[in-house]
Amino acid sequence: MTNRPNPLQTAPEFYRAMKTLSDYVLNCGIEKSLLELIKVRASQINGCAYCLDMHAREARKLGETDEKILMLSAWREAGIYSEREKAAFAWTEAVTLIAQGPVPDALYDATRKHFSEKEIVDLTWAVTVINGWNRMMMAFEVPPMKPAAKQAAE
Repeated sequence: MTNRPNPLQTAPEFYRAMKTLSDYVLNCGIEKSLLELIKVRASQINGCAYCLDMHAREARKLGETDEKILMLSAWREAGIYSEREKAAFAWTEAVTLIAQGPVPDALYDATRKHFSEKEIVDLTWAVTVINGWNRMMMAFEVPPMKPAAKQAAE
């Protein structure tokens, strides 16, 4: 158990600001189920158990199958994702791993085949926001919800 503060309670102004960004992303027009899969994929890369737990549950509520959620780390090989989903996952990985190098023009061009310019900007905001949440939750060691809290949230 950590002795670190819960960042959402300690800095409620931050939480409200991030919630505003998250709400924008949720209502930007990109399919909500795809947004949840993007959040799961970024959270897998970052190793954020809190966000993995939350967004896998949200994806299920939106009708995503366990297979699609569980196979995300192997999305290239899985053969179960649409071309649009695969483009979103490739973009998500490139933006999440931006410290390894810039997003290549070829990836932008490939993504542009499945998303409008505005959707790519919104997709990038979605990845940026979930990466922010991942970093905050991981830095303060916020654990996934306990089973009773999960049931109450559903």
